[in-house]
Amino acid sequence: MTADGLHRGRHETEEERADRMWGELIQEVRVAQTGVQILFGFLLTVVFYPKYTTLSQTNQAIYIVTVILGACSTGALIGPVSLHRLVSGRMVKPQAVRLASRMTVVGLVLLLATMTSAQLLILRVATHNPYVPWLVTAVVAWYLLCWFGLPVWARHKYTARSGDRPASPPAAPRQGRT
Repeated sequence: MTADGLHRGRHETEEERADRMWGELIQEVRVAQTGVQILFGFLLTVVFYPKYTTLSQTNQAIYIVTVILGACSTGALIGPVSLHRLVSGRMVKPQAVRLASRMTVVGLVLLLATMTSAQLLILRVATHNPYVPWLVTAVVAWYLLCWFGLPVWARHKYTARSGDRPASPPAAPRQGRT
């Protein structure tokens, strides 16, 4: 209870919180997975186009790095699904949610690297413009602001101070699966 007599936050057990957070995490991962899988699928086809053989060694290296980054980001973003399936019923959902959340952040960082590398390659091939690194840097700055800067700012600005947080409800007996 806060100084004004109001309760803040949710009143849920650790298991209820884990269930809610798991559902939210899976919805978030679905959005990222779709994007990374479309990008990765596109990247896999590029090597089969005749123009690929005419790319400079630098551009071919950027392409290879991009494909590897895309594969790694796909793995990290699909990882929470595998984690859930393999630990389901083991009564470790709170721990699984924390691990899956970390995997998702790693996947987003790898997706950022994949998007950066793909933009660099596409703009280098499409424009041959010396401003390409500056354009890519501007887009990366935008991604960093949208994906990390604003969320970190909001977390800092809107997170209740420790004195304002409601007391946790007593732990209920463990029920359910995972």
